[in-house]
Amino acid sequence: MTDTSATEEAGPEDTGRALVLFMPSGQRGYFPVGTPVIEAARSLGVVIGSDCGGRGICGRCQVTPAFGQFAKHGIEARRDNLSEVSAREARYRSKRALGEERRLSCSTLVLGDMLIDVPAETAGAASTVRKSADTRAVTVDPAVRLYAIQVAEPRMDQPSGDLDRVLAALGEQWQIEDVAVDFPILARLQSILRAGGFTITVAIHHDRETGRPTLIDARAGIDETLHGIAVDIGSTTIACHLVDLRTGDTVQSAGTANPQIRFGEDLMSRVSYVMMNPGGKADLTNAVRAAVNALVAEVTGQAGLAPNDVLDAVFVANPIMHHLFLGIDPTELGGAPFALAASQALAVPARDLGLEVHGGARVYMLPAIAGHVGADAAAVALAELGGPIEETVLVVDVGTNAEIILATPTAIAAASSPTGPAFEGAEISSGQRAAPGAIERVRIDPLTLEAHVKVIGSELWSNETGFEDATAATGVTGLCGSGLIEAVGEMFLAGIITADGVIRAELADSSPFVVREGRTASYVVWKGARELRITQADVRAIQLAKSALYAGCRLLMDRMGVARVDRIKFTGAFGNYIDPTYAMVLGLIPDCALDKVQAVGNAAGAGARMALVNRAHRREVEDLVRRIEKVETAIEPRFQEHFVNAMGLPNSVEAFPELARAVVLPAPLIRPVEATAEGGAGGRRRRRRARPEAPQPESA
Repeated sequence: MTDTSATEEAGPEDTGRALVLFMPSGQRGYFPVGTPVIEAARSLGVVIGSDCGGRGICGRCQVTPAFGQFAKHGIEARRDNLSEVSAREARYRSKRALGEERRLSCSTLVLGDMLIDVPAETAGAASTVRKSADTRAVTVDPAVRLYAIQVAEPRMDQPSGDLDRVLAALGEQWQIEDVAVDFPILARLQSILRAGGFTITVAIHHDRETGRPTLIDARAGIDETLHGIAVDIGSTTIACHLVDLRTGDTVQSAGTANPQIRFGEDLMSRVSYVMMNPGGKADLTNAVRAAVNALVAEVTGQAGLAPNDVLDAVFVANPIMHHLFLGIDPTELGGAPFALAASQALAVPARDLGLEVHGGARVYMLPAIAGHVGADAAAVALAELGGPIEETVLVVDVGTNAEIILATPTAIAAASSPTGPAFEGAEISSGQRAAPGAIERVRIDPLTLEAHVKVIGSELWSNETGFEDATAATGVTGLCGSGLIEAVGEMFLAGIITADGVIRAELADSSPFVVREGRTASYVVWKGARELRITQADVRAIQLAKSALYAGCRLLMDRMGVARVDRIKFTGAFGNYIDPTYAMVLGLIPDCALDKVQAVGNAAGAGARMALVNRAHRREVEDLVRRIEKVETAIEPRFQEHFVNAMGLPNSVEAFPELARAVVLPAPLIRPVEATAEGGAGGRRRRRRARPEAPQPESA
């Protein structure tokens, strides 16, 4: 029987084993050459559907190999690193749909290092994209409106064209004058008029109060169907919401992992891919546009519509996603001064972006705030900071690059901070993205040091009856971001790690959950089919990420002259699931009354929907962005100071009185400094533990 167990110890020099990385989960491991792809996936907890027991019949196990040089992951994926197309695959392709680049994972063998994309439909329910639709009320005044008109029939004595009579009817019946016409309509206009008996419904796009309206669609008879989409392109996930533009209601929502992940976990890795690979920009642009088109097809199909029924679109994204979606080279955003190709709001015909919606639809892209702070942050500001501001509010979007906005009654400032992919579970030994089976909640018994967990897909804790049955289908596969934050926070509260983030190896003598690993130690958070540990390197990765975020918050407070904040709002797919207590225990955010720390959901998506439903919000966000002060963390001299102070739990220097009122923090357990051989007054001098350097801020 072939040994298909994954190991992290094996290396590329072991020619009998190959590194396989699965996206978008980020799970990776080394496997013996000849291992079926589906077995490699399942041994890592990556869910791949299969109904036929690996006989190549059902087709549910389809995957997409990604070929090329992936320097970020240390993988050179060649076509001969997979077995040739098997007879079973050829037979399946001859009878049913199997894309040209897709393979059946049950029939494909690993022969060398590979990066494998697992499509959402293959993973089924395994892909959890946490960007739900926002339900706040918005006054309806969209940029696209429908007008039913009765058009005069042609007459021999009045030889005007059909288009002329349509425009005349718009002026006479609706007082809409000087209308431009989207050219593709002309080819269909005569047949539409006659099919409707010269009663037609036209769609007019007029974004601004001043400016020429444009006729973008015409339909026979009376037709009141009017829909648009609001899309949030994140570096990790993409969310699409189908909205009824007559009522403002969100009709359907769908999300997917951003397929660009295979080119790099973080944004700068994707910029590097563009710089190092000819055609790299096209690869990334095509990937994200294909994902958006798939989501549009999904939401319209669920609503009983077609993509052609989408007449307007609003997009938000961070600057690099913004550029790549628009087909703009993001290289300038890879280094100072982080110049955007365009920061103002953009209105682009959807067909110019390869979007499979109505040919006359327009895409409105919200303005970007700065080279590090994008249109998604502008949408957050619109959703959360529009109108009068009566207190000091800190809004934090936690991701691979955190975007931070601080607002007071008199001013607003924004910055970004390079947290890296740790909060997404990437580059963590037992980390993974949010999916069924991922640990999302952790509690540690302070006496036994045993962890009790909750996983995505079950409401039960691991020490409750029925947990094993409830998680039988998914297993316990890793820790997602919220689980990592709680695990490290609980380790600190239970005394497993010191205030400087060191796992106390001496506890291994009295607890089976602390394990010595050479000069360091790790904590066993789960013992099961796959043992999950938090290593010293994992703790350091979380410290680095949280310190970068905290430093960004403090820099904004310094700039605004703010000593404390009155309210903190977490936003984004990840921020919505962070427990405020553990965020503060880690020192992820400044001290604040815990009842004033809240998750506000997908505020970027909410801002996009607001701009879609009401065109006045487009002018509002454009004005808001002009008033926001941009703080560039890369050139702020105090960033390093705040970063180093924030390495402590919750902070080495700053007090957290509000947190101390709610949580009993452990007594300081700073490890003793090591003696050096250097002499000095009174004997040997002691050298302080070396503090890690802050990562250099990068664009978002």
